[in-house]
Amino acid sequence: MIRIVTAARLRRMSESTEQASARVREIQGQADAANSRHVREAWNLLARAESAESDAAILREIILHLEDALEAARADASEQGDQARALRKELDVQQSGALVLLLHYGEPHSIHANHADAHAYTATHGVPVDTWGPRSERPAADVNWVSVPFIRDEAVKGFRSVEVRSPESWEGAA
Repeated sequence: MIRIVTAARLRRMSESTEQASARVREIQGQADAANSRHVREAWNLLARAESAESDAAILREIILHLEDALEAARADASEQGDQARALRKELDVQQSGALVLLLHYGEPHSIHANHADAHAYTATHGVPVDTWGPRSERPAADVNWVSVPFIRDEAVKGFRSVEVRSPESWEGAA
């Protein structure tokens, strides 16, 4: 079948094609713009995620460092508390007028009026002050120099360590 196309019809078809092409270009431009926005947004989200991961890693490191510092501070505080208790105990002994017995590897060595005199005496033997101190959990025979404060106690008609309670305070003891 042969169809005859008139110039007017050809012109309308040409205009219709141009309009369709313009519409395609317009829609393609909108699609490209939407795609560009989407890609930019994806890159922005990726950059924010990477930044958040980096920040989280830095914060984890800081937290680990702070936990270590806290643990060290707790250990220091515990050690300082122990030292404070020992110093307080020594001060209480000094204020009680107790005598001090020096033990050398668990054997009685000398008796002194106070801790200061005991320190001075051991210094004459060339013993550094930090090598001896009050009794501890270690056996006296394992320690070079140990000081044992003691007082005269009429309840026992003799002497007793200030670290041991007086028999008067023993309630119900058989």
